[in-house]
Amino acid sequence: MRIIPVEDLEITELYVDACYEGKRNGNAGDDPLPRLLKVDSQGGFRKRGRVAGKLHMLVLTSSMNDPDWPDSLDRETGVFTYYGDNKKPGRELHETGRHGNLILKRIFEDSRAGSAGRLEVPPIFLFASSGNWRDAIFLGLAVPGASDLDASEELVAIWRTAEGSRFQNYRARFTVLDAAVISRAWLDSIISGRRDDSLAPDAWRTWVSTGKRRPLIATRSLEYRSRSEQLPRDSDGEAMIAAIRQHFVGRYTAFEHCAAAIARMMIPDTATLDVTRPSRDGGRDGIGQMRIGYGPSGILVDFALEAKCYSLPNVVGVKDMSRLISRLRHRQFGVLVTTTCVDLQAYREIKEDQHPIVVISAADIVELLRRNGIGTKIAVVEWLEREFPHKAD
Repeated sequence: MRIIPVEDLEITELYVDACYEGKRNGNAGDDPLPRLLKVDSQGGFRKRGRVAGKLHMLVLTSSMNDPDWPDSLDRETGVFTYYGDNKKPGRELHETGRHGNLILKRIFEDSRAGSAGRLEVPPIFLFASSGNWRDAIFLGLAVPGASDLDASEELVAIWRTAEGSRFQNYRARFTVLDAAVISRAWLDSIISGRRDDSLAPDAWRTWVSTGKRRPLIATRSLEYRSRSEQLPRDSDGEAMIAAIRQHFVGRYTAFEHCAAAIARMMIPDTATLDVTRPSRDGGRDGIGQMRIGYGPSGILVDFALEAKCYSLPNVVGVKDMSRLISRLRHRQFGVLVTTTCVDLQAYREIKEDQHPIVVISAADIVELLRRNGIGTKIAVVEWLEREFPHKAD
């Protein structure tokens, strides 16, 4: 990782995935972003300009580890998911202290208003906490929306419940542009209030003039994941998975219904998904159909579901995977849901032999639940008791 020392912050370019060091005094003044981009040191939304007037720059920062509001960057598509700043009950959607949600509403509206509107959208710089002091990692230059989403899906007001009260917050989707380096000259022109886009990356100028997004896409060089990549990365995630296992102890066929709900979270375009009766499942725990396309032109693609409520050291091995593959019919794909992981040999074989299997491991389950507002062990237990109550199987 490229490390930019604190003494170079006022003269450096922005490099994707570089770490920008702050001071080491142990207070808010350590934040590197005020020196780097001349923005303030508080909150997830930092800006230059006025909300009610001209916005010159927007800086979005995230710890990337809030289980209730899981900001995330999909490096394989270049899509960044960011949650607004109305994260507790008691306020209207746009009545936040730093006007973050109002800013989101404005920039997404401007982004859909043709070239004149896009000119009003400020450059948006994304940063994530490094986990070390207040150092920040630059994730990229972003624009509102994503090319594979409908306009209605780009900025969505979602409902959450906390402290017995319901409230709304925004979930916003951005595209990180294919711009590995942001020049200091362009940054300085933005800071001065006289933005000179002749100094901007080509991907930014293309978006402003045409609306075409050119995402920064980083495909995986290794298609199969190691065990550690498939397991939860934090203690809260481990507790969530443990709660699921505990809920289905002694009634593992009931886990199939939970696995079906998790599969729907992974594949939102699922049209039907039915859990099969244990005595007539033909070796499959569920049968579903995914819709591709819309209306009369859409088609349905069949898939088979396999659910494995395992506890470590038990993992999905070659025998389990071969069982699922052998049950797949012509033009079907498989979905495997497991509360542990897939053994490396089995994972390698399905990738190298190009078997159409979607693997949803323990780490994936945690991420999916968090994305759907079920981000703690307590929330998982409440969800399980509500959706899959104990009863005779």
